[in-house]
Formats: sequence, C-alpha cells, structure tokens
Amino acid sequence: VQLQASGGGSVQAGASLRLSCVGSGRAFSSYSLGWFRQAPGKEREFVSGISWRDGSTHYIDSVKGRFTISRDNARNTVYLQMNNLKPEDAAVYYCAGGPIVTTTPRHWNSWGQGTLVTVSS
Repeated sequence: VQLQASGGGSVQAGASLRLSCVGSGRAFSSYSLGWFRQAPGKEREFVSGISWRDGSTHYIDSVKGRFTISRDNARNTVYLQMNNLKPEDAAVYYCAGGPIVTTTPRHWNSWGQGTLVTVSS
C-alpha cells in the first residue's frame, strides 16, 4: 500500500491538529496502520497504531489521553487526532502500514512522507 500523510502545521501549546494518511490499493483494510514521529537529532519513535484484525489501538504513554488513532477503511484513511499539543510533540510525523502493530520501524513495510508538526509554547 502507498501512503500519503497530511495535516501537519504550526500551532501553540494546547491546540489540536488532526493528521490524515490516505492509502492506495484494495488491501488497505488488511494493513495495520501506525503513526511515528521523528524530532531533529532523535530516532523515529512509535506514537500510535491500530490493528487491522480487531481494531485495537496502541499508544505510547506520553500521548495517552491526548491522541486518538482511528481508521476509515471505506476512505482508505487513518487519522491521528492530537489534542492538547505540547512542545515535546513537535516532530515530523509519518504514517506506516504493515502486518502488525509494532514499535519497531523496520517491521513496517510501507511509509508515507512526513508531515511537520510544530508546537510553540
């Protein structure tokens, strides 16, 4: 599946953004989907994922209660709703597709281009 992310922007702390990632191909519903982020000088970090099999969702602790991942298979789209953004959330965000939800980037086999999120304090 090919993925294309969008929705990044520059906001103040406490604001919200919704990232979208549109996939191409008929097999979209058979992919687990995830969001990663990478800040300057840091490694790519798993943020959230949603399983294709049962729709279960997974989050890193620092975004629990603030971020929500969802998918719309009819639109071949996965979303990341980000509320109460903090300066430490600033990064380039990437969507990813793969067979299972995992925190390891190399286990995902499809990646979208990044979308930049900037959060000012």
